[in-house]
Amino acid sequence: MRRLLADGWFWLLDYLYVGYWQVQGFLFRVDPSSYLDPAATKRPVLLVPGVYETWQFMRPVADLLRERGHPVHVVTKLGWNTATIVASAELVAAYLDEHDLRNVLIIAHSKGGLIGKYAMLRRDPGNRIARMVAISSPFSGSVYARYFLIRAIRDFSPADTTLRMLAEQLEVNARITSIWGTFDPHIPGGSRLDGATNVMLSSSGHFRIFGTHELLDAVAKAAEDEPIAPSDPAVPELPGPADQE
Repeated sequence: MRRLLADGWFWLLDYLYVGYWQVQGFLFRVDPSSYLDPAATKRPVLLVPGVYETWQFMRPVADLLRERGHPVHVVTKLGWNTATIVASAELVAAYLDEHDLRNVLIIAHSKGGLIGKYAMLRRDPGNRIARMVAISSPFSGSVYARYFLIRAIRDFSPADTTLRMLAEQLEVNARITSIWGTFDPHIPGGSRLDGATNVMLSSSGHFRIFGTHELLDAVAKAAEDEPIAPSDPAVPELPGPADQE
């Protein structure tokens, strides 16, 4: 019973966090071009959000990387990211080609990690993508997906053809850093990826880990190709701007 209560509490905190940022993204939209500083000299970053998310949800990470000298790119054509993994990967590849980006670091959340890996495997003949940091990505699927009628969610079923293909193809995994929380209410099996750099944080949540210094520190180190050792930060209790400071 104690475990069920604890898990329920984490579910609630997770939805409070994502609800806050979805409202923020809707009411206070930021122009993505503001993240393309002409003076930025470090490798370009491309954000790929999760399903039913826009890039605005990833603004804590975008702010961090912009401050560290990375131009941060957004594929606005992804919209709320409800298209198939294949179709979304084609949009990512088209953006890279259109803007002639090279040595790119993809920062992805949830479904974005599947899109990023598909692009690395099947839509990157010019080797434009150098690495990917995937946060809370269901590389092995989610057992919950089979209970949904909505195609955009059922795509995460462990039995899905595209997801199974991605799991079987290991050649790009060495260029992926997979980061996830101790407890993920949407991906109970975690996000471990064979052959990748796997980092399990001490924080919990599918969305809420974006509001922790631990996650931001891990992303910053991965962006610089530094070794990552999970820390033990104080986890913020409320989702809000103060948690990003």
